[in-house]
Amino acid sequence: MLERTIINYHDLEVKLSDHADKGIMDILDHAVQGAEGGLRFSLRNIGARIGAYGDKVRFLSVYRKNKITGTAGACFQVTGQGLLRYPSTYIKYLAFLSSYQTNIKRSKKEVTIIKHDDNDSFKQKTLELFGKPHILELPDVFEADKHILYAFVESMNERSKNIVNQAGFEYIRSFLTVAFSRFNPKKDPRVGKLSKGEIGVMRQLVREYYANHAFYTDDHLFDGDNYYVMKEGEEIIAGIWALPTEYKVYDLPGIWGWVLKKVIPSLPLYRRLFPSEVFKCLVFDAVYCKKGSEPQLTDLLSSALAEEGMNTGLIWLDDHSELYGKMRSEVKLGPLNRILNAKPGLVYAKFINLTEEEKERFYDSPAYISGFDFS
Repeated sequence: MLERTIINYHDLEVKLSDHADKGIMDILDHAVQGAEGGLRFSLRNIGARIGAYGDKVRFLSVYRKNKITGTAGACFQVTGQGLLRYPSTYIKYLAFLSSYQTNIKRSKKEVTIIKHDDNDSFKQKTLELFGKPHILELPDVFEADKHILYAFVESMNERSKNIVNQAGFEYIRSFLTVAFSRFNPKKDPRVGKLSKGEIGVMRQLVREYYANHAFYTDDHLFDGDNYYVMKEGEEIIAGIWALPTEYKVYDLPGIWGWVLKKVIPSLPLYRRLFPSEVFKCLVFDAVYCKKGSEPQLTDLLSSALAEEGMNTGLIWLDDHSELYGKMRSEVKLGPLNRILNAKPGLVYAKFINLTEEEKERFYDSPAYISGFDFS
Protein backbone atom coordinates (compact mmCIF):
# COMPACT_ATOMS: atom_id res chain seq x y z
CA MET A 1 0.00 0.00 0.00
CA LEU A 2 1.47 3.32 -1.14
CA GLU A 3 1.24 6.45 0.99
CA ARG A 4 3.93 9.11 1.27
CA THR A 5 4.43 12.87 1.50
CA ILE A 6 5.84 14.41 -1.67
CA ILE A 7 5.60 18.12 -0.74
CA ASN A 8 5.99 19.58 2.74
CA TYR A 9 5.60 23.37 3.10
CA HIS A 10 5.13 24.86 6.57
CA ASP A 11 1.83 23.39 7.81
CA LEU A 12 0.82 22.20 4.32
CA GLU A 13 1.47 18.80 2.75
CA VAL A 14 0.72 16.96 -0.48
CA LYS A 15 0.47 13.22 -0.02
CA LEU A 16 0.46 10.54 -2.70
CA SER A 17 -1.54 7.35 -2.14
CA ASP A 18 -2.80 4.43 -4.21
CA HIS A 19 -6.03 4.01 -2.25
CA ALA A 20 -8.91 6.12 -0.98
CA ASP A 21 -8.76 6.11 2.80
CA LYS A 22 -11.55 7.34 5.08
CA GLY A 23 -10.47 10.99 4.79
CA ILE A 24 -10.39 10.90 0.97
CA MET A 25 -13.74 9.09 0.74
CA ASP A 26 -15.32 11.54 3.15
CA ILE A 27 -14.31 14.58 1.11
CA LEU A 28 -15.36 12.90 -2.16
CA ASP A 29 -18.73 11.74 -0.82
CA HIS A 30 -19.60 15.21 0.47
CA ALA A 31 -18.21 17.27 -2.39
CA VAL A 32 -20.55 19.07 -4.77
CA GLN A 33 -19.36 19.32 -8.35
CA GLY A 34 -20.10 22.19 -10.69
CA ALA A 35 -20.06 25.97 -10.54
CA GLU A 36 -22.26 28.58 -8.86
CA GLY A 37 -24.97 29.57 -11.30
CA GLY A 38 -24.58 26.32 -13.26
CA LEU A 39 -25.29 22.63 -12.83
CA ARG A 40 -24.32 21.44 -9.33
CA PHE A 41 -24.49 17.78 -8.37
CA SER A 42 -22.75 15.03 -6.46
CA LEU A 43 -21.89 11.50 -7.55
CA ARG A 44 -23.24 8.56 -5.59
CA ASN A 45 -21.17 5.70 -7.02
CA ILE A 46 -17.67 6.91 -6.20
CA GLY A 47 -16.53 3.90 -4.20
CA ALA A 48 -17.50 1.45 -6.93
CA ARG A 49 -15.69 3.46 -9.62
CA ILE A 50 -12.52 3.72 -7.54
CA GLY A 51 -12.59 -0.02 -6.90
CA ALA A 52 -12.91 -0.71 -10.64
CA TYR A 53 -9.71 1.24 -11.39
CA GLY A 54 -7.80 -1.19 -9.18
CA ASP A 55 -4.07 -0.49 -8.93
CA LYS A 56 -4.18 2.14 -11.69
CA VAL A 57 -5.54 4.98 -9.57
CA ARG A 58 -3.54 7.45 -7.49
CA PHE A 59 -4.65 10.29 -5.22
CA LEU A 60 -2.85 13.58 -4.69
CA SER A 61 -4.29 15.01 -1.50
CA VAL A 62 -3.70 18.35 0.19
CA TYR A 63 -3.45 18.47 3.98
CA ARG A 64 -3.33 21.46 6.30
CA LYS A 65 -2.13 20.66 9.81
CA ASN A 66 -2.71 16.96 9.05
CA LYS A 67 -6.33 17.55 8.03
CA ILE A 68 -7.31 16.78 4.44
CA THR A 69 -8.63 19.81 2.53
CA GLY A 70 -8.76 18.52 -1.05
CA THR A 71 -7.91 15.63 -3.32
CA ALA A 72 -7.60 14.73 -6.99
CA GLY A 73 -7.73 11.28 -8.52
CA ALA A 74 -5.35 10.32 -11.31
CA CYS A 75 -6.50 7.29 -13.31
CA PHE A 76 -3.94 5.66 -15.59
CA GLN A 77 -4.80 3.96 -18.87
CA VAL A 78 -3.44 3.62 -22.38
CA THR A 79 -5.84 5.48 -24.66
CA GLY A 80 -6.39 5.91 -28.38
CA GLN A 81 -5.37 3.81 -31.35
CA GLY A 82 -2.79 4.15 -34.09
CA LEU A 83 -1.14 7.59 -34.07
CA LEU A 84 -3.41 8.63 -31.17
CA ARG A 85 -2.29 5.84 -28.84
CA TYR A 86 -0.38 7.03 -25.75
CA PRO A 87 -0.03 6.25 -22.07
CA SER A 88 -2.52 8.62 -20.47
CA THR A 89 -3.71 9.79 -17.08
CA TYR A 90 -7.27 10.98 -16.64
CA ILE A 91 -7.53 13.59 -13.88
CA LYS A 92 -10.73 12.98 -11.96
CA TYR A 93 -12.27 14.94 -9.06
CA LEU A 94 -10.01 17.89 -9.94
CA ALA A 95 -12.66 20.34 -8.74
CA PHE A 96 -12.20 19.06 -5.20
CA LEU A 97 -8.87 20.85 -4.90
CA SER A 98 -10.67 23.66 -3.07
CA SER A 99 -7.45 24.95 -1.48
CA TYR A 100 -6.40 26.34 -4.87
CA GLN A 101 -9.63 27.95 -5.95
CA THR A 102 -9.15 31.67 -6.43
CA ASN A 103 -12.02 34.11 -6.23
CA ILE A 104 -13.64 34.97 -9.53
CA LYS A 105 -14.93 38.50 -10.13
CA ARG A 106 -17.57 38.48 -12.84
CA SER A 107 -18.76 41.28 -15.07
CA LYS A 108 -20.79 41.24 -18.25
CA LYS A 109 -17.68 41.48 -20.39
CA GLU A 110 -14.92 39.64 -18.60
CA VAL A 111 -13.78 37.32 -15.87
CA THR A 112 -11.02 38.71 -13.67
CA ILE A 113 -8.87 36.50 -11.49
CA ILE A 114 -8.20 38.14 -8.13
CA LYS A 115 -4.99 36.66 -6.71
CA HIS A 116 -4.73 36.84 -2.97
CA ASP A 117 -3.24 33.48 -1.99
CA ASP A 118 -0.46 33.70 0.58
CA ASN A 119 0.67 30.20 -0.35
CA ASP A 120 1.47 30.80 -4.04
CA SER A 121 4.76 28.92 -3.76
CA PHE A 122 3.06 25.84 -2.35
CA LYS A 123 0.30 26.10 -4.95
CA GLN A 124 2.78 26.32 -7.80
CA LYS A 125 4.80 23.36 -6.53
CA THR A 126 1.62 21.31 -6.29
CA LEU A 127 0.35 22.26 -9.74
CA GLU A 128 3.73 21.34 -11.20
CA LEU A 129 3.07 17.75 -10.12
CA PHE A 130 0.57 17.48 -12.97
CA GLY A 131 3.46 17.74 -15.40
CA LYS A 132 5.30 14.84 -13.77
CA PRO A 133 3.22 11.67 -14.18
CA HIS A 134 6.24 9.53 -13.27
CA ILE A 135 5.99 10.69 -9.64
CA LEU A 136 2.69 8.81 -9.32
CA GLU A 137 4.72 5.58 -9.15
CA LEU A 138 2.64 3.78 -11.74
CA PRO A 139 4.08 0.67 -13.40
CA ASP A 140 6.04 1.39 -16.61
CA VAL A 141 5.64 5.19 -16.45
CA PHE A 142 9.01 6.94 -16.70
CA GLU A 143 10.13 10.57 -16.78
CA ALA A 144 11.36 10.56 -20.39
CA ASP A 145 8.24 8.87 -21.79
CA LYS A 146 5.58 10.50 -23.93
CA HIS A 147 2.46 10.91 -21.83
CA ILE A 148 -0.86 12.75 -21.89
CA LEU A 149 -2.82 14.02 -18.92
CA TYR A 150 -6.40 15.04 -19.62
CA ALA A 151 -9.48 16.27 -17.80
CA PHE A 152 -13.11 17.12 -18.54
CA VAL A 153 -14.30 20.50 -17.25
CA GLU A 154 -17.67 22.25 -17.38
CA SER A 155 -17.54 25.36 -19.55
CA MET A 156 -19.18 27.48 -16.81
CA ASN A 157 -16.82 26.34 -14.08
CA GLU A 158 -14.34 29.22 -14.08
CA ARG A 159 -12.59 27.96 -10.96
CA SER A 160 -11.75 24.58 -12.45
CA LYS A 161 -10.70 26.15 -15.74
CA ASN A 162 -8.41 28.46 -13.81
CA ILE A 163 -6.82 25.49 -12.03
CA VAL A 164 -6.16 23.45 -15.17
CA ASN A 165 -4.84 26.50 -17.01
CA GLN A 166 -2.39 27.22 -14.20
CA ALA A 167 -1.34 23.58 -14.29
CA GLY A 168 -0.42 23.94 -17.98
CA PHE A 169 -3.36 22.13 -19.55
CA GLU A 170 -4.61 23.21 -22.99
CA TYR A 171 -8.23 23.35 -24.15
CA ILE A 172 -8.50 21.05 -27.17
CA ARG A 173 -12.11 19.89 -27.75
CA SER A 174 -15.69 20.35 -26.53
CA PHE A 175 -18.55 17.90 -25.94
CA LEU A 176 -22.25 17.92 -25.14
CA THR A 177 -24.70 15.89 -23.10
CA VAL A 178 -27.29 13.90 -25.05
CA ALA A 179 -30.28 12.67 -23.03
CA PHE A 180 -32.43 9.77 -24.19
CA SER A 181 -35.73 9.34 -22.34
CA ARG A 182 -38.96 7.39 -22.50
CA PHE A 183 -42.04 7.53 -20.26
CA ASN A 184 -42.65 3.85 -21.01
CA PRO A 185 -39.56 2.28 -22.61
CA LYS A 186 -40.26 -0.77 -24.73
CA LYS A 187 -38.24 -3.94 -25.18
CA ASP A 188 -37.29 -4.94 -28.69
CA PRO A 189 -37.04 -8.68 -29.48
CA ARG A 190 -33.88 -8.02 -31.50
CA VAL A 191 -32.06 -6.71 -28.40
CA GLY A 192 -30.31 -8.79 -25.78
CA LYS A 193 -27.23 -8.80 -23.61
CA LEU A 194 -23.90 -9.58 -25.21
CA SER A 195 -22.78 -13.14 -24.53
CA LYS A 196 -19.28 -13.88 -23.25
CA GLY A 197 -18.49 -15.66 -26.48
CA GLU A 198 -19.21 -12.47 -28.46
CA ILE A 199 -16.96 -10.14 -26.44
CA GLY A 200 -13.99 -10.46 -28.79
CA VAL A 201 -16.08 -9.64 -31.86
CA MET A 202 -17.79 -6.74 -30.12
CA ARG A 203 -14.54 -5.29 -28.83
CA GLN A 204 -13.14 -5.24 -32.36
CA LEU A 205 -16.30 -3.61 -33.78
CA VAL A 206 -16.19 -0.85 -31.18
CA ARG A 207 -12.45 -0.27 -31.66
CA GLU A 208 -12.91 0.13 -35.41
CA TYR A 209 -15.85 2.48 -34.82
CA TYR A 210 -13.69 4.80 -32.67
CA ALA A 211 -10.42 4.36 -34.55
CA ASN A 212 -10.12 8.11 -35.18
CA HIS A 213 -11.05 9.22 -31.63
CA ALA A 214 -8.54 10.52 -29.11
CA PHE A 215 -8.67 9.07 -25.58
CA TYR A 216 -10.60 5.96 -26.61
CA THR A 217 -10.35 3.22 -24.00
CA ASP A 218 -12.14 -0.08 -23.53
CA ASP A 219 -10.41 -1.14 -20.31
CA HIS A 220 -13.72 -1.45 -18.45
CA LEU A 221 -16.05 -1.93 -21.39
CA PHE A 222 -17.23 -5.42 -20.56
CA ASP A 223 -17.13 -5.18 -16.77
CA GLY A 224 -20.34 -6.66 -15.42
CA ASP A 225 -23.12 -7.80 -17.70
CA ASN A 226 -24.52 -4.58 -19.14
CA TYR A 227 -23.58 -4.45 -22.80
CA TYR A 228 -26.69 -4.64 -25.01
CA VAL A 229 -26.67 -5.52 -28.69
CA MET A 230 -29.20 -5.45 -31.49
CA LYS A 231 -28.99 -8.16 -34.13
CA GLU A 232 -30.34 -8.80 -37.58
CA GLY A 233 -30.09 -12.54 -37.86
CA GLU A 234 -26.67 -13.34 -36.41
CA GLU A 235 -25.13 -9.97 -37.26
CA ILE A 236 -24.66 -7.34 -34.57
CA ILE A 237 -25.85 -4.04 -36.07
CA ALA A 238 -25.75 -1.88 -32.92
CA GLY A 239 -24.51 -2.00 -29.35
CA ILE A 240 -24.43 0.06 -26.16
CA TRP A 241 -22.93 -0.23 -22.71
CA ALA A 242 -25.50 0.78 -20.06
CA LEU A 243 -24.22 1.64 -16.57
CA PRO A 244 -26.81 2.24 -13.81
CA THR A 245 -25.80 5.50 -12.10
CA GLU A 246 -27.13 7.88 -9.45
CA TYR A 247 -26.65 11.62 -9.00
CA LYS A 248 -27.87 13.96 -6.31
CA VAL A 249 -28.83 17.17 -8.10
CA TYR A 250 -28.67 20.48 -6.21
CA ASP A 251 -28.97 23.19 -8.84
CA LEU A 252 -29.84 23.42 -12.53
CA PRO A 253 -29.26 26.66 -14.46
CA GLY A 254 -31.82 28.77 -16.30
CA ILE A 255 -35.58 28.63 -16.68
CA TRP A 256 -35.53 24.98 -17.74
CA GLY A 257 -33.49 24.15 -14.68
CA TRP A 258 -36.26 25.66 -12.56
CA VAL A 259 -38.85 23.68 -14.52
CA LEU A 260 -36.93 20.41 -14.04
CA LYS A 261 -36.44 20.98 -10.30
CA LYS A 262 -39.77 22.58 -9.36
CA VAL A 263 -42.40 21.67 -11.94
CA ILE A 264 -41.46 18.28 -13.41
CA PRO A 265 -41.44 16.46 -10.02
CA SER A 266 -45.08 17.46 -9.49
CA LEU A 267 -46.16 15.86 -12.77
CA PRO A 268 -46.49 12.08 -12.28
CA LEU A 269 -45.55 11.16 -15.85
CA TYR A 270 -42.60 13.54 -16.16
CA ARG A 271 -41.39 12.66 -12.66
CA ARG A 272 -40.27 9.34 -14.11
CA LEU A 273 -37.72 11.16 -16.26
CA PHE A 274 -36.24 13.54 -13.69
CA PRO A 275 -37.04 13.14 -9.97
CA SER A 276 -36.50 16.18 -7.76
CA GLU A 277 -33.30 15.16 -5.95
CA VAL A 278 -31.83 11.70 -6.54
CA PHE A 279 -31.56 11.20 -10.29
CA LYS A 280 -31.26 7.55 -11.31
CA CYS A 281 -30.34 6.92 -14.92
CA LEU A 282 -28.26 4.84 -17.27
CA VAL A 283 -24.95 6.19 -18.48
CA PHE A 284 -24.55 5.04 -22.08
CA ASP A 285 -21.03 4.35 -23.28
CA ALA A 286 -19.26 2.75 -26.24
CA VAL A 287 -22.12 3.23 -28.71
CA TYR A 288 -21.66 1.13 -31.82
CA CYS A 289 -23.80 1.27 -34.94
CA LYS A 290 -23.36 -0.31 -38.34
CA LYS A 291 -23.28 2.42 -40.96
CA GLY A 292 -26.80 3.14 -42.19
CA SER A 293 -28.46 1.60 -39.13
CA GLU A 294 -28.39 4.73 -36.94
CA PRO A 295 -32.22 5.02 -36.66
CA GLN A 296 -32.18 1.57 -35.02
CA LEU A 297 -30.41 3.10 -32.02
CA THR A 298 -33.80 4.43 -30.91
CA ASP A 299 -35.11 0.92 -30.27
CA LEU A 300 -31.80 -0.30 -28.81
CA LEU A 301 -31.64 2.50 -26.23
CA SER A 302 -35.32 2.13 -25.35
CA SER A 303 -34.85 -1.60 -24.84
CA ALA A 304 -31.82 -1.04 -22.57
CA LEU A 305 -33.89 1.33 -20.43
CA ALA A 306 -36.70 -1.20 -20.20
CA GLU A 307 -34.34 -4.03 -19.24
CA GLU A 308 -32.68 -1.94 -16.51
CA GLY A 309 -35.91 -0.43 -15.19
CA MET A 310 -34.93 3.16 -16.01
CA ASN A 311 -36.52 6.01 -17.94
CA THR A 312 -33.50 8.14 -18.83
CA GLY A 313 -30.04 7.58 -20.24
CA LEU A 314 -27.18 10.04 -20.70
CA ILE A 315 -24.28 9.99 -23.12
CA TRP A 316 -21.50 12.53 -23.71
CA LEU A 317 -20.25 13.05 -27.24
CA ASP A 318 -17.72 15.29 -28.95
CA ASP A 319 -19.95 17.91 -30.55
CA HIS A 320 -18.05 17.73 -33.85
CA SER A 321 -18.10 13.95 -34.11
CA GLU A 322 -20.09 12.07 -36.72
CA LEU A 323 -21.95 10.11 -34.04
CA TYR A 324 -23.17 13.31 -32.36
CA GLY A 325 -24.65 14.48 -35.66
CA LYS A 326 -26.34 11.12 -36.22
CA MET A 327 -27.76 11.00 -32.69
CA ARG A 328 -29.24 14.48 -33.07
CA SER A 329 -30.71 13.91 -36.53
CA GLU A 330 -31.65 10.22 -36.75
CA VAL A 331 -32.44 9.07 -33.20
CA LYS A 332 -35.72 9.97 -31.49
CA LEU A 333 -34.23 11.16 -28.21
CA GLY A 334 -37.43 11.91 -26.31
CA PRO A 335 -38.77 14.78 -24.19
CA LEU A 336 -35.94 15.32 -21.71
CA ASN A 337 -33.34 16.15 -24.36
CA ARG A 338 -35.61 18.90 -25.67
CA ILE A 339 -35.72 20.70 -22.32
CA LEU A 340 -32.28 19.82 -20.94
CA ASN A 341 -30.22 22.93 -21.62
CA ALA A 342 -26.80 21.40 -20.91
CA LYS A 343 -23.78 23.61 -21.43
CA PRO A 344 -20.74 22.28 -23.31
CA GLY A 345 -18.06 20.36 -21.51
CA LEU A 346 -14.44 21.08 -22.33
CA VAL A 347 -11.57 18.66 -22.88
CA TYR A 348 -8.24 19.87 -21.50
CA ALA A 349 -4.94 18.06 -22.05
CA LYS A 350 -1.33 18.42 -21.00
CA PHE A 351 1.18 16.86 -23.38
CA ILE A 352 4.40 15.49 -21.94
CA ASN A 353 7.32 15.03 -24.39
CA LEU A 354 5.10 15.10 -27.50
CA THR A 355 6.14 17.02 -30.63
CA GLU A 356 4.00 19.83 -32.02
CA GLU A 357 2.90 17.56 -34.86
CA GLU A 358 1.85 14.86 -32.39
CA LYS A 359 -0.09 17.39 -30.31
CA GLU A 360 -1.88 18.78 -33.37
CA ARG A 361 -3.60 15.44 -34.00
CA PHE A 362 -5.51 15.85 -30.72
CA TYR A 363 -6.92 19.20 -31.80
CA ASP A 364 -8.09 17.69 -35.10
CA SER A 365 -9.52 14.39 -33.79
CA PRO A 366 -12.86 13.93 -32.01
CA ALA A 367 -12.48 13.07 -28.34
CA TYR A 368 -13.96 9.92 -26.87
CA ILE A 369 -15.78 10.90 -23.68
CA SER A 370 -15.81 7.78 -21.54
CA GLY A 371 -19.07 7.55 -19.64
CA PHE A 372 -17.36 5.24 -17.17
CA ASP A 373 -14.73 7.89 -16.37
CA PHE A 374 -17.05 10.88 -16.47
CA SER A 375 -19.73 9.45 -14.16
